[in-house]
Amino acid sequence: MELLQIGYQVIVVDNFSNSKPEALKRIKIITDKALIFHQVDICDRLALQAVFDQYDIDAVVHLAGLKAVGESCQLPLKYYQNNVAGTLVLAEVMNEAEVSKIVFSSSATVYGDPHKVPITEEFPLSATNPYGRSKLMIEDMIRDWVAANATAKGNNKIKAVLLRYFNPIGAHDSGLIGEYPNDIPNNLLPYVAQVAAGRLETLSVFGDDYSTPDGTGVRDYIHVVDLAKGHVNALQALDGTLFEQQPCRIYNLGTGRGYSVLEIVNLFAQVSNRKIPYRVVSRRSGDIAECYADPSLAAAELGWRAEKTLTDMLTDTWRWQSNNPDGYL
Repeated sequence: MELLQIGYQVIVVDNFSNSKPEALKRIKIITDKALIFHQVDICDRLALQAVFDQYDIDAVVHLAGLKAVGESCQLPLKYYQNNVAGTLVLAEVMNEAEVSKIVFSSSATVYGDPHKVPITEEFPLSATNPYGRSKLMIEDMIRDWVAANATAKGNNKIKAVLLRYFNPIGAHDSGLIGEYPNDIPNNLLPYVAQVAAGRLETLSVFGDDYSTPDGTGVRDYIHVVDLAKGHVNALQALDGTLFEQQPCRIYNLGTGRGYSVLEIVNLFAQVSNRKIPYRVVSRRSGDIAECYADPSLAAAELGWRAEKTLTDMLTDTWRWQSNNPDGYL
């Protein structure tokens, strides 16, 4: 949406595994601009090749991936097949089509259980769950791909931005676009919103014995619109001089502040004026105590900073939930 609004022609490829066609219609309502859409699975090489053959594509923003930590621990092979093998297919198709610029949606999970916070891009890399490991594998794949083409000329010289997201939440302030999982939500905010709306009875808080101020996990939450704008800045930077000497660059996208699960619950209750019953259950496999970003490198090199507050994020989430009690149906 942010790209459409500044004049880019956007081609969307999605398999609707956790999304709805209605969202694309609403993007046109908001922007009054048309995008091109193809229903294709990233692992389907022939279908993906057909898209690249049809258009003169300048750059790829790679967002395709399964993203639930808990599910990845239960179904690791599904995550490696979709996330890692799918990216390999995409990279090979890009090579064949001589498309040399990519912005990849990575994750703060590549830092594993950090030794301290805030987290900078130089921190050691590891992962505590298959989802995070899939992201780290893809980062390594892209770095190797860039290095192998470092001396190439023209469109064969790969340039890449790896954006390490922290915890995206919120919705478009129109109330037309937001997150509505197909099944029971895996992420905190959709779950909290559905409990507040009465669609789910109780929120499960996974552990209250972490070494944090209230014992619950602390995360850096970033508004999805700020995140989208970070992709725009990254895409534009690929055409500048920044990438001539270092063609693969990495940035944290976060606010630089962490909030606990209970802080989120209490503030959402205020924003929605609803009670949010919760119960504490055992820690979830693969989770860590505390994770928030040092986003200063993105500010210095991309000119990007998160602008929206936590109240903005929760208010927009509640507006979306209230206006769309059945999601995109």
